[in-house]
Amino acid sequence: MSTPYDVLVVGGRVAGASTAMLLARAGARVALVERSAYGSDTVSTHGLMRAGVLQLSRWGLLDTLTAAGTPPIRETTFHYSDREDQRVTIRAKGGVDALYAPRRQVLDRILVDAAADAGADVRHRTAVTMVLRDDSGRVTGAHVQDRAGRTADLHARLTIGADGIRSVVASAVDAPVVLRGESRSAILYRYYAGLRTTGYEWAYAPGAGAGFLPTNEELTCVFVATTPVRMRALRRAGAEEAFVTLLTETGLAERVFSAEPTGRLHGWAGAAGFMRQSVGPGWALVGDAGYYKDPITTHGMTDGLRDAELLTDAILQGPEAVALTQYQATRDRLSRRFFDATESVASYAWSMDEVRLLLREVSSAMRDEVEHLRSLAIPYSVL
Repeated sequence: MSTPYDVLVVGGRVAGASTAMLLARAGARVALVERSAYGSDTVSTHGLMRAGVLQLSRWGLLDTLTAAGTPPIRETTFHYSDREDQRVTIRAKGGVDALYAPRRQVLDRILVDAAADAGADVRHRTAVTMVLRDDSGRVTGAHVQDRAGRTADLHARLTIGADGIRSVVASAVDAPVVLRGESRSAILYRYYAGLRTTGYEWAYAPGAGAGFLPTNEELTCVFVATTPVRMRALRRAGAEEAFVTLLTETGLAERVFSAEPTGRLHGWAGAAGFMRQSVGPGWALVGDAGYYKDPITTHGMTDGLRDAELLTDAILQGPEAVALTQYQATRDRLSRRFFDATESVASYAWSMDEVRLLLREVSSAMRDEVEHLRSLAIPYSVL
């Protein structure tokens, strides 16, 4: 006989592991299933912004992140092709005195371990093959299968899809897209050793962006970005040539080529941003499954942590229908300005004066979400 759970979380990366951890800490019976292996890497922007660091700190996980060798970032530098650099010091505020850009095999492991420590039933290498429903059509869990071919029905009062932009849960419940973007960044990135950085560094030139993110193992993630159309044209001469061209345009090439590349060049063809309806009878969506925006503003992991807390707070408030509707309303309110500004940055159709204004809008939207998160006090009581 299958064990009934209060919540089944599908997807054990940043958003899903955080949601499972918070709900388990509140006393809920939680199952967490993730199709990839424990501690595996994944494509990521790496960068955590102030809201994300704030959450890890108050969840008691920031010390674990720093103990894993994740370097503190205390300054952000903006490089513009038409004028002098702009440097911004990360000021200590609300218990946050630095930012961090962890590798995903570090951060995801910390979060999933915290979920397991809180009592969640964690199952890696396990995929959802079908969503279960009762006679009324309400979602009641999922049918899962592990790599060995073993199957099980996991029944739960609430099933949460945290399984990314191509979410199996979102597809199964036919969650409608309520807002769809048009812009996309095509990205190339690689890790380098021995690259001197001042912290986060973002560079902008007409039609191109690039950046440095210092991460674990004394490596720096170096990325370049442009439109998919232009990236395809540049890559006709090879991915390496495209990488060099965009680094040169943004003024970062000389510093990068004095460092030592480690590993291969990675690519991301891009995907249009969206907001999905993220609540329904017996189900909810969190992280990229419910809301995804272009990675050029480097906020995806912070969004995942934020929305995990917003959803947990709503679930614990109850009753379910009202609370979950409020979760989506709050998420959308905090996200819309950021989404619109990111859409404009990812168009690469801006002038240099315009991109500076857009980045100020991004900064303002980040302040709004930090203030909202500071106002939350999750009651860790049993569902």
